[in-house]
Amino acid sequence: MSGAEAGRTDTVEPGARRTRQRTAVLQALVGCRDFISAQALRALLAEAGVSVGLSTVYRTLRDLARAGRVDVVRDETGGRLYRERPEGGHRHYLICRCCGRSRAVDTDVVEEWADRLGEHTGFTDVEHTLELTGVCSGCAPFAGQGESPCRSLPQIPAGHCTEGGRTTAARPR
Repeated sequence: MSGAEAGRTDTVEPGARRTRQRTAVLQALVGCRDFISAQALRALLAEAGVSVGLSTVYRTLRDLARAGRVDVVRDETGGRLYRERPEGGHRHYLICRCCGRSRAVDTDVVEEWADRLGEHTGFTDVEHTLELTGVCSGCAPFAGQGESPCRSLPQIPAGHCTEGGRTTAARPR
């Protein structure tokens, strides 16, 4: 972890209380390469021997979202999934409906459109949500098997996290 990245893991939001639990939530999130639910993040912390209440995880993620430190998307059931936001700011992702893998995509045209829309309508501080889903190349061979390509696969939800050089799949509980 670089010095800049290390500096990003010690605070959640300006003015927010810094606690051991909140720092642990942020550090666990930084280790995730894909989107993860609050429940799956809490499960990862529990597996690592860190006791953090689910309400603390939700509060920390809410504060991180408000501070612009995480990107938030909805899963197929409407639940929120979280991923650390890169230093460059707000991003959009294409997310596999089967395994939850995510890939950042170039959406400059959407950003420019949102800016122009604000200018043309007189609105300020225009925000938008763009959610793109598909089936990744690893899951595509299963796409023809039933209604959903995911039904024939073991569910590997968003939240493939790297801990100490090994990759684990975070499973919601």
